[in-house]
Amino acid sequence: MDGRKPGDAANAGNVDGRKPGNGQRRHPQDGLAERFEAHRGGLRAVAYRMLGSLSEADDAVQETWLRLSRADAEAVGNLTGWLRTVVSRICLDMLRSRTARREEPVGQELPETARETGDGGGGGGGPEDEAVLADSVGRALLVVLDTLGPAERIAFVLHDVFAVPFDRIAPIVERSPVAAKKLASRARQKVRGIATVPRAELDRQRRTVDAFLAAARGGDMAALLAVLDPDVVRRADRAALPEGVPTVARGARAVAEETAGFAPRARFAEPALVNGSVGVVVAPRGRLLLALTVTVEDGRIAAYEVIADPARLSRLELGLLDDVRPHVASAHG
Repeated sequence: MDGRKPGDAANAGNVDGRKPGNGQRRHPQDGLAERFEAHRGGLRAVAYRMLGSLSEADDAVQETWLRLSRADAEAVGNLTGWLRTVVSRICLDMLRSRTARREEPVGQELPETARETGDGGGGGGGPEDEAVLADSVGRALLVVLDTLGPAERIAFVLHDVFAVPFDRIAPIVERSPVAAKKLASRARQKVRGIATVPRAELDRQRRTVDAFLAAARGGDMAALLAVLDPDVVRRADRAALPEGVPTVARGARAVAEETAGFAPRARFAEPALVNGSVGVVVAPRGRLLLALTVTVEDGRIAAYEVIADPARLSRLELGLLDDVRPHVASAHG
């Protein structure tokens, strides 16, 4: 079959551009294209969580359509399952290729589009669409998923996010169901991370960091001064700072004024487990740009360090503070 996009099928063979009808026969792929379009949104949701890139997710979905258009669709008994399997295999191949090329290192420069529009990236829906997706999925989750191996990521996303049973995941990752379950379990442990402080202390840290981020996003000086210790110290890698800004800042007033100036960047920030305690990841496009290690004392931030060096970022132990938000267990909806 041809490699047209689903939307092209409706006008196939109509050289004058008229819709089917009035004596014209519908193209055989019209119905197939309509069925595929009903699944597109769900397939995109699956692919985005697997790849962490909207443009790559859209590429994977389009390749799924091309494979469906070349297949014997009449022989496909469960179209939802067939599409989910195909898009997952495509994503697995893309992740393996990315790993082999060692693409998308952490610590990338904040894109100009992110400064202008509030998020980086692009792809099928543009920066705003990617911003909505990253926010809905969770930037911290996307960052932590990037630490998984390709097969681990596929198994975890399918099972823990989309509730796909392991007997269906197994052929996708080319493992037995038992081995697929082990992949997901290993991924789950990595995603959760290991806290080095008791849960009650973690919760106290989280409340303080949440207050700091809320104040930073709003550029709220009063709120920043309230959450920062009077003698707070901010350290940062040179790569994290504009030219001329010192790598060390001291005192609540100086740190608050500086933080208020970074309000647009704070939109990309989410709390996460960083080296066993509550910290922050900054992730335009869902890819790690910066991480903050934070010291909380008596409900205030006493110190924090902004890490931007790729080598240092790659050595961080990252994990989620919240449970993974499940999606509907279907390739559509």
